[in-house]
Amino acid sequence: MLAEVPGNPLSSGLLWTATRGKDEKRPGLTLQRSGDAQRKMPSQRCCFLGVETWEELKWEDWELGGEFTKTLLLKNIHSKLQKLRFRPPASKFFTTLFPQIITLSPGTSFSLPVTFRPLDRCEYQDTIEFHSKDGLFQVSLRATIPHHALDVPESVLLPPCAVLHQSQTVFMFRNASKLQTGFRWEVPSPFQLCPESGMLEPGQECRVAVLFRPREALVYQVQASCAFGDEGENSCTVLLQGLSKYPFLQISAPGQEEGCKVLEFGNVPVGCNMERHFEILNPSSITTSFSLSRMQRPPLSESVFQCGIQKGEVAPRTSIRVPVIFSPGTVDSTTVDYLSLTCPGALSKTLLKVTGTCIGPQVSLSSSMLDFGCVDEGEEALRTVDIINSSSVEAQYQFDLDATGHSVFTLEPACGTLPPNSHRRLRLLFRPHHPMGHHRRVVCLLLHREPLFLDLIGTCHSEQLKPAILHPRHLVLYRQHLARGLTCYPPDVLGAMLAEDKIQVDLEGALMLQEDPAAVPEKSPMEEYYQGCAGGKAEAELGGRGEGSNSSHITVDPPELLFHNGSVSTSQSVTLSNHTKGKLSLIWTPAPNSSFSVTPSSCDLGPLKSTAFRVSYTPKQHNTFHGAQLECFALYKVLRDHRQVEDRTLCPPWCVTVRVIGHSFQPGREHFIPRFSLQRPRVVFPALSLVSYRTVLLENMGDLPLVFRLDPEECPSVSVQPTSGLVQPGHHQILTLRTTPAEDCPAKLPITLHFNASPKHTQELSVVSVVEKPCLSLEGDGSLFFKPTAMGSRSQSPYRVRNLTRLPLRFRWRIPVPDQRIISVAPDTGVLQPNETMVQTWSFTPFEEMVYNLKPNLTFWPIQTPGCRKSRLPLKVVGMASKGSIQAEHGVLNLGEVLVGDCRSFEVPLINNGSCSVSFCLAVQQSLLDPGLPENSQKKDPVALELDSERGTIPARSRLLIRSTVRPARRTRYCWDLTYQTLSSAGSVLDAPQALCQVQGEGVFPTLEVTDVRCSGSVEGLSKLQIWSLFSLGHLNAHLQRDPAPPELTYRVPTRHSLRRCPSIFTAAMLDFNFSAAPLGSDPSNVLLMFENTGSIPVEWSFLFPEDQQIELEYWAETGEFSATELHHMKAQDNRLFNIAPRSGKLHPGQQKAVTFSYRHNFVGTDRLPVLFKLSHGREILLNFMGVTVERDRHYLHFTCTKHVFAPVPIGGFSPPKQVYELYNGGAVPLRYRVDTEPLEQLTADNFGHPVLQCLNPQGEVTPGRTALLEWVLSPLEAKTYSVDISIHVLEGDTMLLTFEGCGFDNSVLGESAPLQLHDGYMSVPSTQRMALPNQVLFLSEERLCLGDIPVCSRSTRVLFLTNVSHSDRVLYNWNLTDQSVQIYPEHGALSPGESSLCILTLQASGSPSFYQLDIICETLPPICSSSAVVGGMCTRPSRAERRAQREASQVWRRPEPPCPTLLHLGVTARSHSLLEFQTFFPSLLSTHHINRSARPNVTRCGSRQSRPPSVDMPPLSHGPEREIITHTLTSIFRSLLDDPHFHHSLVNGVAEPVPYFTQLRQTAYTPTTPLPGAATPYPGTREAPPPCPPTPQLLMGGSLYSAGVTEVTKQQPQTQKPTVKRERQLNVQETIRRLPEFCDVTEEVLLNTLQNLMMEAFLGELVLTARPRIIALPPVSARRNSCGSRRLSRGGADPDRSRETRGGSSGS
Repeated sequence: MLAEVPGNPLSSGLLWTATRGKDEKRPGLTLQRSGDAQRKMPSQRCCFLGVETWEELKWEDWELGGEFTKTLLLKNIHSKLQKLRFRPPASKFFTTLFPQIITLSPGTSFSLPVTFRPLDRCEYQDTIEFHSKDGLFQVSLRATIPHHALDVPESVLLPPCAVLHQSQTVFMFRNASKLQTGFRWEVPSPFQLCPESGMLEPGQECRVAVLFRPREALVYQVQASCAFGDEGENSCTVLLQGLSKYPFLQISAPGQEEGCKVLEFGNVPVGCNMERHFEILNPSSITTSFSLSRMQRPPLSESVFQCGIQKGEVAPRTSIRVPVIFSPGTVDSTTVDYLSLTCPGALSKTLLKVTGTCIGPQVSLSSSMLDFGCVDEGEEALRTVDIINSSSVEAQYQFDLDATGHSVFTLEPACGTLPPNSHRRLRLLFRPHHPMGHHRRVVCLLLHREPLFLDLIGTCHSEQLKPAILHPRHLVLYRQHLARGLTCYPPDVLGAMLAEDKIQVDLEGALMLQEDPAAVPEKSPMEEYYQGCAGGKAEAELGGRGEGSNSSHITVDPPELLFHNGSVSTSQSVTLSNHTKGKLSLIWTPAPNSSFSVTPSSCDLGPLKSTAFRVSYTPKQHNTFHGAQLECFALYKVLRDHRQVEDRTLCPPWCVTVRVIGHSFQPGREHFIPRFSLQRPRVVFPALSLVSYRTVLLENMGDLPLVFRLDPEECPSVSVQPTSGLVQPGHHQILTLRTTPAEDCPAKLPITLHFNASPKHTQELSVVSVVEKPCLSLEGDGSLFFKPTAMGSRSQSPYRVRNLTRLPLRFRWRIPVPDQRIISVAPDTGVLQPNETMVQTWSFTPFEEMVYNLKPNLTFWPIQTPGCRKSRLPLKVVGMASKGSIQAEHGVLNLGEVLVGDCRSFEVPLINNGSCSVSFCLAVQQSLLDPGLPENSQKKDPVALELDSERGTIPARSRLLIRSTVRPARRTRYCWDLTYQTLSSAGSVLDAPQALCQVQGEGVFPTLEVTDVRCSGSVEGLSKLQIWSLFSLGHLNAHLQRDPAPPELTYRVPTRHSLRRCPSIFTAAMLDFNFSAAPLGSDPSNVLLMFENTGSIPVEWSFLFPEDQQIELEYWAETGEFSATELHHMKAQDNRLFNIAPRSGKLHPGQQKAVTFSYRHNFVGTDRLPVLFKLSHGREILLNFMGVTVERDRHYLHFTCTKHVFAPVPIGGFSPPKQVYELYNGGAVPLRYRVDTEPLEQLTADNFGHPVLQCLNPQGEVTPGRTALLEWVLSPLEAKTYSVDISIHVLEGDTMLLTFEGCGFDNSVLGESAPLQLHDGYMSVPSTQRMALPNQVLFLSEERLCLGDIPVCSRSTRVLFLTNVSHSDRVLYNWNLTDQSVQIYPEHGALSPGESSLCILTLQASGSPSFYQLDIICETLPPICSSSAVVGGMCTRPSRAERRAQREASQVWRRPEPPCPTLLHLGVTARSHSLLEFQTFFPSLLSTHHINRSARPNVTRCGSRQSRPPSVDMPPLSHGPEREIITHTLTSIFRSLLDDPHFHHSLVNGVAEPVPYFTQLRQTAYTPTTPLPGAATPYPGTREAPPPCPPTPQLLMGGSLYSAGVTEVTKQQPQTQKPTVKRERQLNVQETIRRLPEFCDVTEEVLLNTLQNLMMEAFLGELVLTARPRIIALPPVSARRNSCGSRRLSRGGADPDRSRETRGGSSGS
């Protein structure tokens, strides 16, 4: 983007423009151009019409009044000659050569000078236009003045950044002008630019850094504005874009606790470092910085965890490993610390708990006592002992035993380091100097552990003195005597007391007083060590047992002597005190060549006396350090002679030591510089007011001895042992510190360690000895609130307790006994390590609906002092209880249909609208809604509904989905009632089951149904009923609706499972698919079945041939031996005689699929093939495909079975029904048949000459591919089943023996259950066509008509429609009516494309009862066209030879070839009954039929022909054209009369007219002998007999004579006859006419034609049957009455007699 100072825009109407301005500053407007405009430099060359030249000439540096010329170079880069003409610039400021033609040869150039002469300081612009024969192009001429312009980017995208983080990028911008330009950037937060201002030289670039520091998670788009120019008068903008997100970091550590991760170090040896790592994960797409910090710890606590990384950054979707080092220093302590991971801008903090335990060494001695036995004076004894380190920690040990010869016992090595899990053998040497018993308890100091003690005993004998020999048992007795306070008595005194029975001997041989004194408490190893170091006075000084304690038999004071006077020999005194009641002998162990000596070396000391010894230091070498441990044995004097001591009273000697240190450095001599290592210069004691010990290791790292000393007076509260000593090079000294922490003690106690007796060499030892009170912190200021909880349920809440001290505290929650049923905590007791936070789980179990306020207490105390006073903290617990209940979101869940054996998963949504969580358990109760199932099967059936979780908890105001699975086991309707019960916290039920919801479902099997069938090819002549029977489709549908048997579900899907060519059959359902018969070589017999999925689940179906069920074997595995059946099946399969297309498929609910079954007539004979019809997870049905192929010249009748059963017929009837049997010609030639009637005659003879079974047409002819009907009459005599075998002979063909059965029944026995009603065995056959055959264009609205039960002599009518669905073809149709009882109007016709025709079918029942099973064929074909017309109608242009052949063919007349008609079958079924039978069994249907009484039954049993009246001159109205003409004529007359308004008016006026008098109608016949002939009964309403009438002729109607019954009134009738008589006669005449059969027939015809005409008009669209009727408004009732009354008055006045006559007639009617 280029930002510059623009000029005025160019005007579209001018060729050039000049923008005037001033030399001063330009206005502050800027123009921004894209980068494409910037890249087009003025020197860029372009090609125009094959000429290469500059696109623009630009003058930038020019002055007023001068001339500035530039050359425009034109170069021909085309391959042909170019001639150019140019138009010079239009302005006077740009000039060039005079216009001329420029000729450019290929590759040549021409230079055109252009001169610019400015007159004013402004911008100039013009063009030079060049013309060639190919077009024109222009070259721009522009003169500009210098102005400020910056080239800046349009936008800058910064890297995504986390909130409170920063990201940065840089962009470059350039001074695009010739002027020095200053700039200043202004940008809002959170962006910053650096530098913000500056000055750019012409063409100079500047690098700007963009800093992005967002404070919120947003998408930022900010315009950075840059003001540039001399004074910032111009500006441009840059779009800064940045994206910020909230940071999110995760800690990955092995452990997990409530609310934090855990990094566990486990057990770490003291003094060792262990490093472990955890990871910081950044799952976001932004770089995130972090900081790791420790949470606040208790004061004065040690920092044993060091984190290697304190802060850093984590790249997107990466992690970093953070090392943590654990350096423990306190043995048997667990340290807990917390690291907080903090991210700037993050919404939460993450905690990491680090914990580790410090373990120390486990050191032991193989023996705690060594017995050197008895050694002669001057000799020595050697013993060994093993020191064992059984831990994984390195151990430092040191035996406090002199190694310079001042002790009779010598140990090597006296100090050292034991590796983990190792041992070392120590050598001990015993060199006694005096004949006496020796016993010394040597201490073994261990770093970080309490010391060990080794008892050394030995006895020295000389030639003169042989004291009693010490044995280990003596030490055992001594410890018992010490505990009983008897060791302070000398052995002789104990012997006297024993003799005087003042003391006794126990079972173990130890002495005991009569009154057992208070037992002396056993000292700890540290206390014993300190007492030994302090000479027995340390306990009293440190508040021990006191001076009166008898545990110290002899003490030494002081226990340490320092000789720091340089090389001068000095001496100091040491005092030994006897605390026993006997006389002691004190003997010092001498050391030859030692700088230290004691005088006297031995003496006796009386009871409770003290004596002083002189210790002299006489160094034998200058400038050296000396150190020793002087040893003195004290024993009762009586022990020198073993004869004066009993074994029971023997007491071992005691050993006291004096530690001496000295140096021989001369004054002014520099002492050695010590090289040492002091482990743990900071010693922290437990924060308890108890005597505590700590150890410190001092190692001499140099090659010179090292002397150390501590001033006990410097820190009186801390005691250190030893206070001084000499450490040889490479050796170490274990220092033991002892103190009792106090509350007022300073936080730091310094102890100075002086080395080498020089004030220059010191080391400070920092001691922390502060008592802290136990303190715990409770979360939430000591309050705990529970969410609302259901009664009996349990809610839990985590609660944090933190230890704020350096002490490990043991805690215990104390809950009042009444509240323990309501609240509980886990854990209720435990240990909290220092700085540890423990998450405890509180449980609240209410039992009443109320608000609970409970106050449990937390008791805690230091773990080291279990018997101390315990601290207590109260906790306020608040909880609310309420009643809980749940409900289902839907009361009823309908799963629809589920496949049996399959499963369907669904979810039951449960809702908790309450304020508390509810724990529940669900129960399912199953019921089967099929009434046909027995109760025991319902109980035995397993529950088909399984719940994934029967128990659960729903939070308050929440929704829980219970996933469930339904596995129906049978086909039936299931109903599952779900109930629930609320549970307590222990899982027990609280209340009775409550209804939740109801789940309904239906177990179904896959179902298919054949809804239509069509046939074509060789079986086109078969009707739908016949093909339905041949393929057993009714049974197939019945089998498909049944449940599959368990063996059928062996393979739920089509599987190759058989090794044989005839696979095993797992189903008992077997059906025949009979393709009928056809001649050899004829078209295949094709049958189309329409399968429809009538269920609600998808169905996968397959037709499996035997080869589809066989497992394919290798060639070598074939046996090669096949049975006849296998060979036949292989023949049918290899030649594809039977074919199914498609063989398999899948139908969704409601879908249909047409499947074509075909049989090819390639081989003569009968072909069979078993095909398995398999529904996946459903039924298996074995279909036996069967087809017959006959020779073309063979006469063949095809029979599907050899047995036929007639419909049952009642016995005792006079008119048994006629029944039919079909014969199908399966050959190619017509045939004649003959029925053998001899068995029928024999049956007649067997039944007393009664024809039980008659064949009405025992012989006849059947055309190829058509069906003939054999008519039979079954007239049973008894209620039983008749069976007869009858042979049907085919002329020049075979003879077939068939069995015919018929059953007779008694109506009086069966009553209403008598099988008289028409039971159509083919009611399941669809009446409408659902699929079309190929090339079928004509369709019937109905293909089957079932008229039901009808009376004889009745007529039934149905309406059909023929529709031409073609869009281009015109179709002709013709009904082939072979039965005279059926008529279809029209019988033939033509249908245009898309046209429909209404056809009326009429069945006229004959006079005898019959079964009607008619197949009416409608032949359809297109119009017949000649072959010439076809040739001439071709659209393609024929060749010359073809045209010649057409001319020759047009001269020869060819007979038109009739097209092959397409057959449509219409099936009609009905059963006619006699009038008496119909009226008896179907009385309600009698009024729905019209009986044609003019047509009499064929057999009349009610009278003879002589009873009929004689005929008259009127011809009979028989069926035929004449009757139709009369019927239509009368219909037209009646219809015209009904539409004539004058006729309506005459009817209204004719009511008052007298009844006409007809002589041809009379009531009774004329009798000459009767003077006054009349009716048998007088007229109603008259008292007189009717007048005599002359004879009248009979009326002949319909070929039958009936009496008119009306007497002709002659002119001689008296004139005095009353009007009522006339009226009565008129009504009788009308009634007689209405009862005439001819009148009824005519009325039936009129009404039938009327209805048919209405249907035709509605079909053609001339009448809308669904239109709303029109309402005609009538005048008011009063007006109508007035008008009627006036009319009556006027009429009455004009003819009063007629009025009276009319009134009389009205009253009579």
